[in-house]
Amino acid sequence: MLPKILKDFNLFGDGNNWQGMIPELTLPEMARRMVEYEGGGMDGPIEVDQGGALQEFEWTAGGMIVEIFDSFGSPVHDAALLRMTGSYESDETGETTPVEIVMRGRHKTIALGDASKGDNNQISVTTTLSYFKLTVDGEEIIERDVPGFVFRVRGEDRYAERRQNLGL
Repeated sequence: MLPKILKDFNLFGDGNNWQGMIPELTLPEMARRMVEYEGGGMDGPIEVDQGGALQEFEWTAGGMIVEIFDSFGSPVHDAALLRMTGSYESDETGETTPVEIVMRGRHKTIALGDASKGDNNQISVTTTLSYFKLTVDGEEIIERDVPGFVFRVRGEDRYAERRQNLGL
């Protein structure tokens, strides 16, 4: 059995369609912050989950896209809205699966890169995220809203009881 392969993607930034302008994406890593704990009577340490790690989305623009700079330096944690859409396809059946990732955050770095006459002059952007939502074939897989204290995995709200305990 073969995996479904990403055959194409697009990136939208703050509602702008950047079709054909984004040659490369490095999707955010899903990681947890773990802290070692060892108490009396334990045979060794375990790792205690202290919440999600900071997520970063790295992406490259081919040539100059002026809209990238619109939210740069904003004091607002979710000033930049990015939406990646992808089409994964099976080479066994031809079946396609839509994938959408919605991200909100702010641009940490915008590297203008090398510039030379007639060259693509790519711009590299690193965006730190305060919101992340992965949807595959219409099903919400992960939703993480850091300031909203929301963390859902396949519909299970993993922070619902914590929010209730805090009176939120």
